[in-house]
Amino acid sequence: MTTASSDLAGFAYHRMGRCAGRQRWWRPALGTVLFVPSWIVIVLLLYAFSYALGTAAGYPELPDGGVDLGPLGNMALDLTYIAIALPLILLAVRWTERRPAGTLSSVTGRLRLRWLARCLLAALLPVALLALSTVLLPDDGSASAESAAWIGWRPFLTSLAVLAVFVPVQAAAEEYVFRGWLTQAVGTFLRSPWLAVLPQAALFATAHGWGTTWGFIDLLLFGLVAGWLTNRTGGLEASIALHVLNNLLAFGVSAAVVDGLSSDDTAADAPWQLALADMATVLLYAAIVLRMTRRHRPQRLAPPMATPSAPNPNPQPFVAPPTGAPRSYEAASDPGRPSCGERPVRESDL
Repeated sequence: MTTASSDLAGFAYHRMGRCAGRQRWWRPALGTVLFVPSWIVIVLLLYAFSYALGTAAGYPELPDGGVDLGPLGNMALDLTYIAIALPLILLAVRWTERRPAGTLSSVTGRLRLRWLARCLLAALLPVALLALSTVLLPDDGSASAESAAWIGWRPFLTSLAVLAVFVPVQAAAEEYVFRGWLTQAVGTFLRSPWLAVLPQAALFATAHGWGTTWGFIDLLLFGLVAGWLTNRTGGLEASIALHVLNNLLAFGVSAAVVDGLSSDDTAADAPWQLALADMATVLLYAAIVLRMTRRHRPQRLAPPMATPSAPNPNPQPFVAPPTGAPRSYEAASDPGRPSCGERPVRESDL
């Protein structure tokens, strides 16, 4: 590379919400207002459908009135409720903000699969250390910890196969909603990346419920680090990779014991020992990804795009430049790409 990356001007990830030809301040609010009720309605419809189907098949009822599909079935249904948010939030970007849904994935307008694979590899060591910590850390003395019993290889492997299908979509849905939509919605109004990261981190921790103080702090730190990595790398790949492996570990540990998947505990209920171990995992992963960015240099900024101008009522005929002449101009706008009407930022601003 002959040009220093700090000299390249462009638009940061949290400002991608402004990259729309007809951007208005009310569009993010409208998208949120439409997204939340739509998600609730679809979840209720899915709940009613599963109840009718389960009742017809002879499944018993749960104390809360729902149908009992078994620990694994209930867990898969709960994960599906969250996963539904993914297509809905992509539609909100496309319909209410009039910009490509891919701008929610990264500054390139798509999910960068190669960078995602690298981030998954980077997360293996921290998550493995976290798994080792959960084995070595003393239990909290609860009755559930004392009565935990190995479930057996066949049900365990079956659970892992089901979780491997549902957990990645559930984790990605949370990242697209919090690190994606909410970050870019706040970034529409605020230029500071940190001010755009703070609200989504607080909402992310709150959405998991209030369990322990340490559990809340752990979730808040995860949201802050994941949001920072999203802006630092120009996309959701780094946060998705850590979230997926972290959740696979948590659900995998639960699936290993009898009635583990029936527990209502979430990350918000983590004791201080596990919360500290998880926070150390998040920080170690962030350090690894930061080191990777120096070598692989993922695109951090969207290229600056000019605001489309009004059509010329007296267009002049196009004259082709001489063969071999340097390219000294470009089209003012490309109808197939979003446009940003603000001063570009530099990588050093992030």
